[in-house]
Amino acid sequence: MTMTRRSFLKTTLETSAMMSCMPMVPDWLVRSSLAQDPSGNNDRVLVLVQLTGGNDGLNTVVPYEDPVYANSRPTLRLPVSDLHKISDQLAFHPRMAAFSRLYKDGHLSILQGVGCPDSSEDHAVALRHWHQADTEDRQTGWLGRLADHARLNHQTGVPVALVSAIKRPFILTAQQAIIPRIDTPDKMTLVRPTDTGPKRDAQTNGFLSLVQETSAQSRIMSDRIHQAAQIQAGDAYPSFALAQNLQTIAKLIRADVGVRVFFTELGGDGFGGFDNHANQIGNHCALLHQLSESVGAFVADLKTQGLLDRVLVMTFSEFGRTVNENGRRGTGHGAAAPVFLAGGKLKGGLIGQHPSLTDLQKNSLKHHTDFRQVYATALDTWLGIDSQAVLGQQFDTVDCLNV
Repeated sequence: MTMTRRSFLKTTLETSAMMSCMPMVPDWLVRSSLAQDPSGNNDRVLVLVQLTGGNDGLNTVVPYEDPVYANSRPTLRLPVSDLHKISDQLAFHPRMAAFSRLYKDGHLSILQGVGCPDSSEDHAVALRHWHQADTEDRQTGWLGRLADHARLNHQTGVPVALVSAIKRPFILTAQQAIIPRIDTPDKMTLVRPTDTGPKRDAQTNGFLSLVQETSAQSRIMSDRIHQAAQIQAGDAYPSFALAQNLQTIAKLIRADVGVRVFFTELGGDGFGGFDNHANQIGNHCALLHQLSESVGAFVADLKTQGLLDRVLVMTFSEFGRTVNENGRRGTGHGAAAPVFLAGGKLKGGLIGQHPSLTDLQKNSLKHHTDFRQVYATALDTWLGIDSQAVLGQQFDTVDCLNV
């Protein structure tokens, strides 16, 4: 059904006396500018990076001293001399030099053995579990519920945005909140009647056309976004799509538009992403290089701008890969895998033990940390948001942040 201006405003504007006295502005912009978090954490930002397809954790954080690793992967095992050592047991993949530097600087943590109870080996089902933060069927994603929670509670106000060209993921499915997609900051700038240059097509920018006529408050926010579009990128940003998305996020953080949670992605380009059943070495190398260099550039940019302490980056993938390679120089669908955290307020280092390579779950690593514990940490500890209200139950947090 086509959304009319009236139905849009009815859906997105508050009905309280305070809000009714204010100029009518886009809902997510109003809340981002007005939200006051009593915990004092209202300026912190969470950036989620999805590694689509099931990342091979064993060739990402490599247990190079374990003989089971070498024996299980006759063609996929990585030469020790090429690795970036983390400890006397573990090392980063050869193409993850930027992650190695972040780790040494204390700006990267590795959460080992993270997974989902009763993990599915089906991509769609497993990803759905991670997106809804539940193994039972839910009608909304956990970031969608976070946005709904913000809509109902002025004191938490956590606007969420998608910064990626992929199809809108289920994780952003909400009951009431509108979660915008931001390609680049300039595409989120409201058009003034006095603006020069080509006008945007209303059919392809339906969201913007509905909020075209706004009040002074929305103009102020628009000015901030416009200023973000003019910010020069850091010198170190590579040309990868993920790096460009992170550059856009960095600009929006600098512009202080109030978005507190960003979602972006690597691997969902229609070519299988991290799902490497055959000839894994080359594709996996390329993807890990893009991840490492993109996040490395993002962290360096934020650090230069004095913003790194406000930002937490979290990676996740729907599952890991099998310990044994499959005969086609690839791996099958697995279970547990590492989660990376990057930012300025980390305790740093390795969090949790590396899973055993002999005590397995269908030839896959067993998890010891429920993925929802990581979500709860991001909500309770980092954003100052009641995780139980979003996740539906209470989970222990992970001791990994200096806050």
